[in-house]
Parts: sequence; structure tokens; C-alpha cells
Amino acid sequence: MRSRLCLILTRDLCVLDPLLVAAEAVAGGVDMLQVREKDCSTADLYAWSCQVVALGRRLQVPVLINDSVEVAIAADASGVHLGQDDMRLADARTLLGKNKLIGLSTHDLQQLEDAALAGADYVGFGPVFATQTKGYTEGLGVEQLTAATLFTQLPLLAIGGITVENAGMLCGKAGLAVSSAICSSRHPQKIAYAMRAQVVY
Repeated sequence: MRSRLCLILTRDLCVLDPLLVAAEAVAGGVDMLQVREKDCSTADLYAWSCQVVALGRRLQVPVLINDSVEVAIAADASGVHLGQDDMRLADARTLLGKNKLIGLSTHDLQQLEDAALAGADYVGFGPVFATQTKGYTEGLGVEQLTAATLFTQLPLLAIGGITVENAGMLCGKAGLAVSSAICSSRHPQKIAYAMRAQVVY
């Protein structure tokens, strides 16, 4: 799947009801949802993921679960997004099967090559800009993102510190994965629309 605008939905960042944020974001152009909750129990993550998966089905957008293959399977999500320190992609594929999506976070060209060899369906690449969400004080930069897009044939989502103001710098290079810019807005549909309009990937 080639996503153009993915919302990384994190409840603590939302100033509105998170399900409303997700629904409005999809109305504004988000075409994939990713559930990311770093500090909750498996039971809570499962219950919340089921709600988002149900919403995704109604809105006809895929929903992926960040990090947890177990919860992705239990909630019957569209797939999982893995970090470099999570379960090996090959093992996740064995558990999930060939019809589920598996994305992988990458930070350099070697990780991009490894992701392709492992059979990732898409990759996230970043952080492109500095981001408080994950504690990066500086990003890899647009030049590194450009190099990544030339290096891999995998669908690629730029991530990290992306806002309405800087999204245009990435035009044509990749899809966008966004969290705080949409979640923290009181007008998520408007922000999503403004960002989606800048993506020609």
C-alpha cells in the first residue's frame, strides 16, 4: 500500500476526542491510521485498538498497530508497524500472514535495504526534522530523505517534525506520517487537508 498521509494517532496528544480526530483527519485526506500508545497496558491497547479498527472499517482506511504484533492480530487490524528494536519482520510475517501490512521504521540506507530484503510493505524514514514527540533534537534533513527515496523502491513515509509549514519541502519525495500536527489541532480536518494538498507522491 502506498499511503500519502498517515495519521499516527496518540491519545495523549489529542486536544479533541481521539476518535473524532481520526474521523476528521480521514475526511481531510488521511488514508492510513496507525495506533501508537507507548505507555499503556496490553489490555488497554487492545481495547483502544478495537475501537480504532472499527472506525477504520467504517471509513474504509487501513489501521495498523505500532509495535505490537499480538494486539494487531487480536484486534484484526490491517497490520503492524515495527521499530528497529521490535520483533523481527520475518517473524511478524509468519504470525500475521501474507495478507496483512507490515511497515518498518528506518533511519539510514542500510536499514532501508534490510527492510526491502525482509519483505516490508512500506517503510517510515526519519526523523526528517527535529521532533519532541520522540525526543529528537535534530532531524536527518531533506537531503537524506531524498537519498532514501532514490535508494529504495518501497513505498516510503517521511516522519518526524512534519508540519503544514514544512510539508511542502517534501513535495514529491514521499508520503507523510504525522502525529502532533494533526492530533494537537482543534481543526484536524483542516490541517489534514492542508498537508494532503502538498503531497504529490
